[in-house]
Amino acid sequence: MNRIVNFFKIYERNSTIKTEIIAGITTFMAMSYILIVNSQMFAQLGTVSYDAIYVATALSAVFGTLAIGIMANLPLAQASGMGLNAFFVYSVCFGLGFSYANALLVIFINGIIFIIITATGIREKIFEAIPHAVRISMPAGIGLFIAFLGFQDSGLIVMNESTFVSMASFDILNGKATWAEVMPRLVSLISLVIISVLAIKKVKGTVLWGIVGGTLVYYLLGFTIPGFYDNYFADLQLNPFKSFEAFGNEALGKVFTEGFDFSAYLSQNSMFTLIAVFITSELAFCMVDLFDTMGTLYGACARGNLLTKDGHVPNFRKALMSDALATTVGAGLGTSTITTFVEASTGVAEGGKTGFTSVVTAGLFFIALFFSPLSKLIPSCAMASSLIYVGILMMSCVKSIDWENPEESLPAFLTIVMMPFTCNISYGVAFGFFSSVLIRVFTGKMREIKAVTWIVTALFIIMFFVSN
Repeated sequence: MNRIVNFFKIYERNSTIKTEIIAGITTFMAMSYILIVNSQMFAQLGTVSYDAIYVATALSAVFGTLAIGIMANLPLAQASGMGLNAFFVYSVCFGLGFSYANALLVIFINGIIFIIITATGIREKIFEAIPHAVRISMPAGIGLFIAFLGFQDSGLIVMNESTFVSMASFDILNGKATWAEVMPRLVSLISLVIISVLAIKKVKGTVLWGIVGGTLVYYLLGFTIPGFYDNYFADLQLNPFKSFEAFGNEALGKVFTEGFDFSAYLSQNSMFTLIAVFITSELAFCMVDLFDTMGTLYGACARGNLLTKDGHVPNFRKALMSDALATTVGAGLGTSTITTFVEASTGVAEGGKTGFTSVVTAGLFFIALFFSPLSKLIPSCAMASSLIYVGILMMSCVKSIDWENPEESLPAFLTIVMMPFTCNISYGVAFGFFSSVLIRVFTGKMREIKAVTWIVTALFIIMFFVSN
């Protein structure tokens, strides 16, 4: 115990073992929903199962959280990033036509690039070169995108030929909808309210408890639907080791065995298109992870009074390196970009000040590896509420936008709205870059545009001309 105290400098940071353990448990409760959400999202690809991704998500969370705790001695945690996982599944795989393994290759190279630019200090300089309006508005765009996916998963939003999307019908009396269709939609709304009420009451792990509460309501209301339980539990298996078998067969190492095979994509597209789309996808992943990680590091450390006297994150470069290493390892395990979770600030708020908090959180993620069969009982309608609520949380950045100044408001607005409207994060970023550069060019501020901004804008232009 003394070795732990000395290694993590627990007493030097005015903390205790008990406080660090409570903080680690709190952090796990706040972010454990990612195990369920990520697994259900990836399972839609059809080429990888819920079980396989559950194990991949848990293992990558264990590695990433241990890395940032031990390397940087910070009370933070890492896992597959919300928004980045949606971009992986809906934009890169479904939208661009990459296979699951191809998309993992994008993530793997993303991690390698981050290792290099973090070690050389370039990562911080790139962050400063991105237009301010694009940088501060990206979380809001991603939040709307995630919320839109949540509304679709809940069944509240459906396809419509005239308006493309519309609200689902609740008209049971006139036969336009059945109770079996309406009930899950109501569960999503109830689950969302539960999360909000618990958040107001400052209950720890609000998203997780909201999902659990929605699940209980779902099964209670199942009594009102004939044959509900027979259909739902027909294929349920409770052996956790089946999940490890699926993980080994479907996810582990797929980036190396199948990731370089783009024959299916090239059968429909040219090599030039592949190169352009691959590079711009890398850019989108890199920028989103760049902003997400840096913003979270500063925000969480500021909340816990962990910043240095100069206002910097302690062991900043080590924290960024742990993120880069985790992303690389995560791709090998079979999941999308690993990033620092903003939910870790809940553990910091509980008094966590050292990396031992992260060790506790990582230990709980390891234990969660053996609960994948039980997690499959959670219906998508309950899970959808978490997507909607995370979208709400990510909208807070809009208050920092100067809406009275078109030089900032236009790029910010386009960045935000084009992500959900096109179901593609990179398109939102691209429109933000385009508008920011054009405004500066035609207002006599061309000299203010940095070289990196010009290069990124040019790459996005190439992407649009060859892939749309």
